[in-house]
Amino acid sequence: MSLLKSLILVCSCFLATHVTAQMPQGEYLDGKDSKVGVVLAHGRGNSPDGSVVGPLRRGINKDLGFHTLSLRMPDPGADSPDSPELAAAFPEAYQRIQFAIDYLKTQKGVERIYLMGHSMGGRMTTGFLANNPTAPVVGFIGVGLTAGGKEPVNTNLNLRKVKIPVVDVYGDNEMDAKAASFRKQLVSENYVQFEVPGAKHDYRGYEKPVSDLVIEWLKKQEGR
Repeated sequence: MSLLKSLILVCSCFLATHVTAQMPQGEYLDGKDSKVGVVLAHGRGNSPDGSVVGPLRRGINKDLGFHTLSLRMPDPGADSPDSPELAAAFPEAYQRIQFAIDYLKTQKGVERIYLMGHSMGGRMTTGFLANNPTAPVVGFIGVGLTAGGKEPVNTNLNLRKVKIPVVDVYGDNEMDAKAASFRKQLVSENYVQFEVPGAKHDYRGYEKPVSDLVIEWLKKQEGR
């Protein structure tokens, strides 16, 4: 191999490593020496520190000491599950999730990663898991998961392919409860559902019950 080709190869490897070393856009809380991290994905029109994901990322970090990385997810520009614009945003979402996993593993020494999604973030994270069955994710946290449409935008269809442990938290509002009812067939030792009575889809005012449920589930997964 010529010297020029060798230099090009070394530079390419350096650049690839450097890119994955960058923290993806979002909100990060340091877990210090913890080997556990949680990657969170917000819903449409929300933000990395918005409703559901904001209180949850802080609660997990405070109570369990885990690393939390709440991502800035792409805006699909459409909410209809049958919209072509919606499905077109999923590859970018997958890339951001993968960058987050790479960052936590290579830069923070995280060995066990959980993935969490709310609403549209749930569609994108379950789509990622369904299409990347070997991804180094040890569990999935869903809050206010919605359905409708075809794969990969239909959370219910995606979850049929997910083999890792799942906690499925939903409110008793019509949209969330209806979608959750179709997932009851998935309930098993590996898949648990919890209802949050009175909660609407944005879970405002119900942040603590959601956090308490998720944190208790994470404790069980980690043998605490």
